[in-house]
Amino acid sequence: MTDEDRQFMQRAIELARTGMENDAGGPFGCVVVRDGRVIGEGNNSVTSANDPTAHAEIIAIRSACSEIGSFQLDGCSIYTSCEPCPMCLGAIYWARPERVFYACNRDDAAVIGFDDRFIYEELEKPNESREMAMTSMMRDEALEIFRQWAAKPDKVEY
Repeated sequence: MTDEDRQFMQRAIELARTGMENDAGGPFGCVVVRDGRVIGEGNNSVTSANDPTAHAEIIAIRSACSEIGSFQLDGCSIYTSCEPCPMCLGAIYWARPERVFYACNRDDAAVIGFDDRFIYEELEKPNESREMAMTSMMRDEALEIFRQWAAKPDKVEY
């Protein structure tokens, strides 16, 4: 870990503190860096935005992608004040940064009431065994759209 890495993580931690002090949401902050420059940042804004997806990582990813005009974060690093939750981890994988640094871990978050263990456990179960009912319907109709996508010559793959 370099001094520059520490500076970016310090910024993520500062964003976590700012969000917490401003009652924006939970104590989480994140920055996205490319070529030694912050291109996106965010703090948890779940309660202030009334948006369960407004986690620091999601906000920082959206900001960075907007800044660079791409849905991919190739060559970028993400610095987040806490190990990403399952939703954020999924978004990070879709964005494809080069690497992720985190400060606190999921156990630290659980101690203060942000416990993702239930979600991790649910993901391991087949759909029919999950706590939340999940029912497949109208698959044939939806598959037709998938077939059209597969045949679309000008699609942008991701």
